[in-house]
Amino acid sequence: MSSFELSVLFFLQLAFILTVCRIVGWLAKWAGQPQVVAEMIAGVVMGPSLLGWFWPDVQAWIFPADSKSLLYAVSQVGLVLYMFLVGLEFDTNLIRNRLRSAAGVSLSGILAPFALGCIVGYFLVHSDGFFTPEVVSWEAMFFVGASMAITAFPMLARIIYERGLSGTSLGTLALAAGSIDDGAAWCVLALVLASFSGNPMIAILAIGGGTLYAVGTLTIGAKLLRPLGVMAEREKGVSPVLLTITLICVMLGAWFTDRIGIYAVFGAFIMGAAMPRGRFAQEVQRQIEPLTTTFLLPLFFVYSGLNTSITLVDSVWLWGIALVVLLAACLGKGVACWAAARLSGEDNRNALAIGALMNARGLMELIILNIGLQHGIITPLLFTVMVIMAIVTTLMASPIFEWVYRQPVVTSAQPAIASVEAAG
Repeated sequence: MSSFELSVLFFLQLAFILTVCRIVGWLAKWAGQPQVVAEMIAGVVMGPSLLGWFWPDVQAWIFPADSKSLLYAVSQVGLVLYMFLVGLEFDTNLIRNRLRSAAGVSLSGILAPFALGCIVGYFLVHSDGFFTPEVVSWEAMFFVGASMAITAFPMLARIIYERGLSGTSLGTLALAAGSIDDGAAWCVLALVLASFSGNPMIAILAIGGGTLYAVGTLTIGAKLLRPLGVMAEREKGVSPVLLTITLICVMLGAWFTDRIGIYAVFGAFIMGAAMPRGRFAQEVQRQIEPLTTTFLLPLFFVYSGLNTSITLVDSVWLWGIALVVLLAACLGKGVACWAAARLSGEDNRNALAIGALMNARGLMELIILNIGLQHGIITPLLFTVMVIMAIVTTLMASPIFEWVYRQPVVTSAQPAIASVEAAG
């Protein structure tokens, strides 16, 4: 298929994707689920699991293999902009204010699922069909461990804001612990990629460079970016020139962290956290958020769905494997974080809520799985099994949270994480 034909088809794909996401989103809202769940499910619906199963010719016509690269490239722009918006809303004081409790919950939320993931990974790497032949045991163990330890930080932040818990003990603790968890998971993934490529410099660059980038951007970078906030206050808004400068900074941050092996979303998130607050943050969010969350970001879920084929899980044995993966994920993350929160002094209600929130994987899980698939570490079968786990744990988060921590939903319109509805 020529580049011209691909570009023409791309517009049809966009229309189809937006239509399906809106329909599934309406159903998810009716069922009390966040938009992230709708788009994760919509991605699977448009892939070989449903559309390709019932109407393979239609699915192959709308999403031919040649079009995946274009879909992936555009989806990465949406992913980077979304994580920038999440960083723009993230209060770095959260970690400083609750460092001790957050460290305890985060450590449990990393070590327990990582250990269980390593056990599952060791079993799977010695079974046929889950990892590529080049993968050695410890690489498989670490990859599954990192995948189990990840948290759906954007979704966690959105639920906390919508329930009016942003400044509470629960909200602060969950956000701080979630951010630490995800940072650690990316470091483990960097080690796996370094080993798999046979180049130890990948791990050194990823962990060392990522640490320097985060510290430098949040300290020196934040001071250099401060004039952007002053200009926004003086101009009473964000001009096209100011927005362009902001986007250049975001793309440079995403490029740098992608180049050193951490992945672009990390750079975008840190850059967002370093940006000035106040009018500047509100105006940038107002201008970028609608197009990002309703138009660009759903493409990533669809791209992941195109790589997910539930029909690959075609036996009782494989469904048993999927169940074991799900149980290990829930025990390692949800139960461990609940126990750690209790030991940190939280009451049982708050501890259960923290466990429910930390157990969701959402968007961040899909990112790690796509990296593993693209680098030839995991097979489509394991990708599908892990996507099932990601969807189920994300589906569980909101109902369990509502059950253990009933709180009136915030209805006032505020330019914050509540408006960033499209991912987890």
